[in-house]
Order: sequence, then C-alpha cells, then structure tokens
Amino acid sequence: MNEIGCLLRTTREETGVSIEEASNDLEIKTLILENIEDGNIGCFKDIFVLKNYIYDYAKYLGLEPDKIIDEFNEYLFEYTSKIPLEDIEKAMKEQQKEEIPDEKIVSPYTSSTKSESNKILILLLGALAVLVILVIFWSIKQIAAENMTTNMVSYVDSSR
Repeated sequence: MNEIGCLLRTTREETGVSIEEASNDLEIKTLILENIEDGNIGCFKDIFVLKNYIYDYAKYLGLEPDKIIDEFNEYLFEYTSKIPLEDIEKAMKEQQKEEIPDEKIVSPYTSSTKSESNKILILLLGALAVLVILVIFWSIKQIAAENMTTNMVSYVDSSR
C-alpha cells in the first residue's frame, strides 16, 4: 500500500497539484487523501470506499486506475492471507454480536410485526367509530327535521 500511496503522491507533486486542490476537485477530504498517500489503510472502515477513493484519485492524476486497483487488490490479498484464521473468526463473532440487537426474531415471510398490525387495526376501528357517530348524528338530524315538519303541518291544519 505504501508503494501505491507513494506513486500517487509523487505523481501529484510532479504535476504541480497541491493536496488541497486535489481535495477540492475530487470532493474528498484532504485528510483522506493524505492517509491514502501515507498508506494508512487502517484509517478506513470500508475497504470498498477506499478502493473508490484510490480509483478516483488515480484517474484524476492521469494514471491507469484499473492497474492501481489491481495492485491494491494484490496488496489486500497478501495482507489478509497473513491474518490467522482464529483472529478472523473472533472478529466475525464480535461483529455479529454488535449487529444483532436483542430483538424478537421475525420470520422473513411475515409481512409485518404484530405491533404494526395492531396499529393498523386500531386506526381502522377509530375511523369506523367516527363514521358510525356521523351516521347517528345525521339520522337524528333527519328525524328531528321530519318531526318539525310534521308538527308544522299539524299546526297549520288545526288552525283552519
């Protein structure tokens, strides 16, 4: 990785581009470009993001980005092949513990959890209750209007 970083740095310096200028042009933080040039692979959490940075940086400097990425992949293979299997398994177990919260496991075939179903049911029942109340008020209003009409007609008939 140091060779790739050194190549990127010397190419940048030979072309007369400052690291700040490259940072602005690529919209990559200066610190990231400095870490790439210094070969600090441990500063990056996601290796694929690092590859994209290296690819874009190499392309920006007029180098062959595919060739640089091939060299980076070879470095990664060599670097990771030296890590003991036990360390990899331990890291995987720790990562799984961090990723899996203590939540109830739901089948992937279930469309929603019970709490979501309950919320929908409560919402539907509430809407139905409002509709029933509106129908009752409308009915009472109609009955009252009908009684008033009947009373007025009876009053008019009796006054003759």
